[in-house]
Amino acid sequence: MSESVVVTLDGRVHDANRPLLFADDLAAVRGDGVFETLLVRDGVACAVELHLARLVASAEALDLPVPDLDAWRAVVQQATERWAEASTEEGVLRLVLSRGREGGGGPTAYVTVGPLPGRVRSARADGVSVITLDRGYSVDFSAGAPWQLAGAKTLSYATNMAALRHAATLGADDVIYLSSEGRVLEGPRSTVVLARGKTLVTPSVEQGILAGTTVAGLFGVAEAAGWECSHGHLYPADLIAADGVWLVSSVTLAARVASMNGVVLGRPGPRDEVREMVDLAVRTPEKA
Repeated sequence: MSESVVVTLDGRVHDANRPLLFADDLAAVRGDGVFETLLVRDGVACAVELHLARLVASAEALDLPVPDLDAWRAVVQQATERWAEASTEEGVLRLVLSRGREGGGGPTAYVTVGPLPGRVRSARADGVSVITLDRGYSVDFSAGAPWQLAGAKTLSYATNMAALRHAATLGADDVIYLSSEGRVLEGPRSTVVLARGKTLVTPSVEQGILAGTTVAGLFGVAEAAGWECSHGHLYPADLIAADGVWLVSSVTLAARVASMNGVVLGRPGPRDEVREMVDLAVRTPEKA
């Protein structure tokens, strides 16, 4: 296993086995910051521009300083190259931007690259079992309470991790959140996509969920291949009736949902095709 890479936004490379944050950094004591996670494959960081655009949107939602995108691009490239020098394996690249120390002094910003979690390869190959959990609020909640940051990718992930631990106690691999109206929202670390024939559907972001970068890339590839793609309102019954359901994310890519609440999902059809389109989407060169 290759050693992780840590590079701060000023281009300094740090020892991954030595502390980096101050004890009063607001990332640690408040979760007051934003992040992005993306895949490194074949020595290249995937979908960088999509993730940088979402980093900017999340920073704006938290009133953080506007990210210097040229600086972030440079440090992403630097960290990716250092990882590729030491490993031919896929890696997980994370961008972190916090408000900085509690006493002031400017934001904290850095990039890390480390190995894929073991769960990722299993989810890609075998799919996942999920349970549905009530997120506890209406789809209209975020529009009336923007300070809840429903559409931002923040460092405050305690609730998501608690949901995943709860799923594990029930023998499930992952979670699909539902609104108080029973609509399908998203996973703790993924976007839900279903297939009906040659149509792909994902929940609309207006319901207070994170805009999926990998789904954006998937839809571009799928539409070019003759698929219809849309954002809409979905319910668990729609997932049960679908030809296939996936949890799509930037690192795991496409994890087929094999069962939901004990009900087997999907039927013979577009399983491999959807996975191949996601793979193509993350390999497609971007324009800065």
